[in-house]
Amino acid sequence: MLKKKLRFNNIVNDIPLNYKFILIYIVGVLLPIMVINLVFLGRITDLIKSREEQNLEISLERARKDIHDFIEGGVAVSYTLSTDKNLYEMLDRPYKDSIEFYDAYDEELRDRLYSFMPVNNQIERITVYTANQSIVSGGNYQAMNAKIRTSGWYRQAESSSNQVVVAAYRISENSNSSTPMLSIVDWMDHYNSFGTYEKLSRIDLDLSEVYDIIVREKDYLSLYLVNEQNQIVMSEASGYQHVTDEPYPLFVQPESGDQEVHILPIGTANYLKGWRIIGITQGERIAEAVLDIRVYAAVLATTVTLLTSAFIYVMLRSYNYRVKRLARHMQKVSNEKFELIMIDEGRDEIGGLIHNFNRMTSRINSLINDVYKLEIQSKNLEMERVRAELNFLQSQMNPHFLFNTLNAILVVCTKNKYDDVTDIIKSLSKLLRRLLRWKEDLVSLQEEMQFIEMYLKIEKFRFRDKFDYQFEIEEQALAYKIPKLSMQPLVENSCKHGLQTIEGLGVIRIRAAAREERLQITVSDNGKGMDAAKLKELLHNIRTEDSSGLNIGMRNVYRRLELYYADQVTFEIISAPDEGTSVSFGIPLRLLERIHPPGGE
Repeated sequence: MLKKKLRFNNIVNDIPLNYKFILIYIVGVLLPIMVINLVFLGRITDLIKSREEQNLEISLERARKDIHDFIEGGVAVSYTLSTDKNLYEMLDRPYKDSIEFYDAYDEELRDRLYSFMPVNNQIERITVYTANQSIVSGGNYQAMNAKIRTSGWYRQAESSSNQVVVAAYRISENSNSSTPMLSIVDWMDHYNSFGTYEKLSRIDLDLSEVYDIIVREKDYLSLYLVNEQNQIVMSEASGYQHVTDEPYPLFVQPESGDQEVHILPIGTANYLKGWRIIGITQGERIAEAVLDIRVYAAVLATTVTLLTSAFIYVMLRSYNYRVKRLARHMQKVSNEKFELIMIDEGRDEIGGLIHNFNRMTSRINSLINDVYKLEIQSKNLEMERVRAELNFLQSQMNPHFLFNTLNAILVVCTKNKYDDVTDIIKSLSKLLRRLLRWKEDLVSLQEEMQFIEMYLKIEKFRFRDKFDYQFEIEEQALAYKIPKLSMQPLVENSCKHGLQTIEGLGVIRIRAAAREERLQITVSDNGKGMDAAKLKELLHNIRTEDSSGLNIGMRNVYRRLELYYADQVTFEIISAPDEGTSVSFGIPLRLLERIHPPGGE
């Protein structure tokens, strides 16, 4: 037994060191890595499949609940309307003429439906229909006619036995297209004493909200909102925009074996009977997740293998590599190249030699180069000082050159009695000087108005008789401090976009007043204005960071006011085509500094 042990030791001792490390690497590192990956990869795959199935169920339930709450919000509003006794009374009352109806409309009906809109974002429109023909149709109140009674939503409500009906239908806009609609229709027959005329309410829901819910879950499932007729009311592919005038497509069970169908009823109420949310998965997500973990395991195993291989390689060549580096650097010393050996020295004998060599080389190199390096550093410092002086002189020269040029032009205009040009050059010079010397970020309204007046004088010179401006500034408002250049971009915008294309006299009005604990500033013009769609786009652009460089001036004003005063500042734009544009903002006085006149408290 002892001889066998000794023979085994002799065999191990006879193996070269390089091969010993290779055997250690294969048996002790590579083989365990492969076994662990093969054993646990199957288990991890099962866990991933289970997790993804749970994610699909959560996604489907989340979409169902959101759509259910979306519809229930509209139903709650319809129930409130159906129990509004005063509304019943107003709708059952016969009106002698349109004047009597409009009087009642102004007193009772005008704001009765609009009050539900701010707190119910899912509602797009509320309309009440009545057979009372003395009511003048318009807005949210409509008298029934033959067209209404033959519409898709009315037929659905009439054919249903439920008081409340969830109707999916289309409204034709022209011969080639129609708009999909989703509405809550409620028969208003709660009070028998007010049953003279047939009445019902229709609450149109915003289908874009449903579309957003369906698109939100597209990473997990392809979702379909299906009604009681098995029609696809909404899906990611159908969208909610105008489509061709075709009926809602029927939902067909997929035949592919790798597709899984998950079905959940939207709710248990009678009006939701038959409505359901259907989710279809192709199986790619689970397959991709499994593939990802396999790729991850393969990358991890490869990385560990490479790292351990590199480690073994470093250990094997450690002694040989360091000796060669030491010999090579000793040869460089003989050629007057005093370079340190930049490697880990180690604590063995070779490491001691490298450490002593580095100390010797460092001392020799220091003695030779210290004086030379000090001289180089001194010259570099001198060059930096000269460069700084040149930059300073250049920064001083540019404004001086500009003002000297303006002064030269001013002298020539004065000699030739060009009074208009002289005033404009003076205003331009003051404006530029103010921009260069305006260091404070907060300035008084009086200073801001002086700057704007100089700017408008220049614009007045450009437009001549086609342009004028008016100031309506309260005296007490001038002392409050606001962010500088808060008004100039608004004035410039009026000149550039509002007045250049109109005929006749263009007028810009600037108003400022300290009222109701706010400093209210308004810049208005009588220019070309804009329609509601363009105004909505403008408001969106100034409230977002990415708007392709459009409306940059107005957006900067809004952002600066928002940074200084957060949500305490109000910012409003009013505009109509050919009626001009008015931009105003208000700041609470308690947030503003106020300058005091000399001798004041």
